[in-house]
Amino acid sequence: MSELFTLGVSHHTAPLELRERLALTEGRAVSVLGELKETEPIYEAAAISTCNRTELYLVVSDPVAAESRALGLLAREAGIRPIELVGSLYSHRGAEVAEHLFRVACGLESMILGEAEIQGQVKRAAELALVEGASGPILNRMFHGALSAGKRVRGETKIGRGGVSVPSAAVELARRTLGDLTSRRVLLIGAGDMAELTAKALAAKGVEAVFVANRHHDRAISLAQRYGGEAVRLEALPEHLRTADIVVSVTNSPHHIIEREGLADVIAGRETKPLLILDLAVPRDVDPDCRELPGVTVYDVDGIQEVADRNASRRDVEARHATRIVESELVRFHAWHASLEVQPTLVELRSRADQIVERVLAENSGRWESLGDADAERVELLARAIASRLLHEPTMRLKRLAEDGDPYLMLSALQSLFGLDSATEPESEAAAVTPIRRKRA
Repeated sequence: MSELFTLGVSHHTAPLELRERLALTEGRAVSVLGELKETEPIYEAAAISTCNRTELYLVVSDPVAAESRALGLLAREAGIRPIELVGSLYSHRGAEVAEHLFRVACGLESMILGEAEIQGQVKRAAELALVEGASGPILNRMFHGALSAGKRVRGETKIGRGGVSVPSAAVELARRTLGDLTSRRVLLIGAGDMAELTAKALAAKGVEAVFVANRHHDRAISLAQRYGGEAVRLEALPEHLRTADIVVSVTNSPHHIIEREGLADVIAGRETKPLLILDLAVPRDVDPDCRELPGVTVYDVDGIQEVADRNASRRDVEARHATRIVESELVRFHAWHASLEVQPTLVELRSRADQIVERVLAENSGRWESLGDADAERVELLARAIASRLLHEPTMRLKRLAEDGDPYLMLSALQSLFGLDSATEPESEAAAVTPIRRKRA
């Protein structure tokens, strides 16, 4: 018997200092998934890691043993003892797992209600688990359902309208801090999806940014061409820091891109010109100690929460509509998932019926003297059709009971009445059949 289980941390339960230690880059996620799928009580595994959360989704035979294993892995990744992590963790079992994932994919659990990027992040998590062979039919179906719910929410509600995202909130925070941004020089560090969302939000404010790619310069060139900026290499970062008014950093680097000591050297040549740094990366790209430097203001992803809170109230009505969509999509997933519980019994029931048909035909085959091959085939088809018709109604009733969540009484009755709880062969019914003499070819 398998059960859904999830374990994780989010901005609701853990500070950025802990979330960045638990953040799973693709390489770390591959390693964790590999270890999880080799653990005996775990059948399937997937991992979601964003600036807001790190979560493991599992299909397990023993939730207690699986939780211990998952906790140990997360604690190891964070470099702390499991007991130090427990207070920041949350877990869900059974139906609550799907509900949580569906809400995450719809942006209902995000720092910014209805954020735009979470749909892509959930999709990439599902694809990685599939490619690594860690997920299976249950998680694949659950993630597919969550993505379908997210697509419906974005198409049928206004919860994500207005460019709602962490980057857009960061740009809005910069506007509130500095006023009109059109004359400001912005340095954008990063060239991934989040960087593109930032570029789009900046362009909407009339800002032309300088793009710096830490790994893929061609990606920075592509972004610069689309959004009217300039692409430069990482080696030129100190030079551009000296002239920037705003720095937005959003890379996948496991280490700081901007260190306090290096920035201090840059600041010395800026005279009194202030510098606003928006660090949207998890783990953080900017050394938190940079805040101590004169004229430097640093905001991390948690620092934009105030902007998010101001915008959240106007989307409350849309969130209620989105919740109803989630509930309707969950009904479909739970109906499918419940059918898995009765499927083995239905397969065994059909198999038992086939065994009986084949045994009766075999026991009478030597007695058929006047039956041609064509007629013998018709007799076999008729026997199988009768067996199928007899099983049709109990099959449909059992499936309906599974959808309603209470198939266990009928499951037990079927297993007992048809001898499915026994390893013995079905008893011969040949004695009750009138022999038919078949003509041998």
